[in-house]
Amino acid sequence: MCVCDIAALLGMSKSAISHQLRTLRQTRLVKCRREGKVVYYSLEDEHVGTIFAQGLVHVSE
Repeated sequence: MCVCDIAALLGMSKSAISHQLRTLRQTRLVKCRREGKVVYYSLEDEHVGTIFAQGLVHVSE
């Protein structure tokens, strides 16, 4: 997803999303690809998705 889509989905500013994504990129939890002026972000690999899913299950118990 691009920053603007994530911001709209979460109801946050683009600046706040960009700041968080920078941190996630530095820790290699997300990766990015550029298409023209738009940067798309995704999870680094399936293990990251599994960890997030387990965390959500844990906090909902």
